[in-house]
Amino acid sequence: MGFLLFNLLVVALILFDLGLGRRQQTPTARQAITRTLFYVALAVGFGLWLGSARGNTAMAEYFAGYLVEYALSMDNIFVFIAIFSFFAVPDAMRPRVLLWGVLGALIMRGLMIWGGAALLERFHWLLYVFGVVLIFTGIRFLRQKEEEGASLERNPVLRLVRRLLPVTEEYHGSRFFVRRDGRLWATPLFVVLVLIETTDLMFALDSIPAIFGITRDPFIVYTANVFAIIGLRSLFFVFNAILPLIRYLKYGLAVTLVFIGTKMLLIDVVHLAPTTSLGILALILGTSVIASVLFPGREPAEAAGEPKDKA
Repeated sequence: MGFLLFNLLVVALILFDLGLGRRQQTPTARQAITRTLFYVALAVGFGLWLGSARGNTAMAEYFAGYLVEYALSMDNIFVFIAIFSFFAVPDAMRPRVLLWGVLGALIMRGLMIWGGAALLERFHWLLYVFGVVLIFTGIRFLRQKEEEGASLERNPVLRLVRRLLPVTEEYHGSRFFVRRDGRLWATPLFVVLVLIETTDLMFALDSIPAIFGITRDPFIVYTANVFAIIGLRSLFFVFNAILPLIRYLKYGLAVTLVFIGTKMLLIDVVHLAPTTSLGILALILGTSVIASVLFPGREPAEAAGEPKDKA
């Protein structure tokens, strides 16, 4: 019954935020911030309800999982911005791509969560595999250079789509496909959607093991994931404006993944209370945000497109 009621709530939220059945419009910065705060408040309210219904341990596990998934979803935003910039997607078309991208993310996360929970019930050793994956992912984040444009150009999914389908050279409004001379052509907007969905799948392979390192309860894993990504569309438009101000967040995410991966490897030796994990995660991510505010560097000017003087 709990899952049914929660999924009904999710459907209502999708209808509200993604605007099914009406024309998609790019929200203003104020609208995006308001909606983002609304979803955060809703997630917090759900966590408080969960604490009253299932106890403080469940509440702490939920908030720790939500914090991790929400923080990791920000990395999705960085790649989304790079993809939209690389393909020069007009602002008016971005909400439609994000609509289908979020819906696809919800479906993929749900399937992966239930599959992961079933596997972990039968094969406890998979926790160690997930732990190693998270540690290597965190190290990769630390070493990753900002070369999104070049990596997109070499993206194997992009090359595969162009081999399988004829792709038009120009956009056709917000349409994913058009018909020319009786033949179906994909538009560049469809290629963007494929890359968005593939990107979320890759990030889900990292984030799902991360939250299983905090809790094994499928309901908590599922609800924390849903609340983390349901407002992803609004969060995109917020981050599109403030991205240059949080230059150190990727380091906070890297340390977070290494911490959770280590915790999974030591799960049979060291046991951390959910409240302790929550405090450590909040400290790591909070420090990265504060450092970004205190030491902004010169990236904001360059990200805004200002020309760089050469000697």
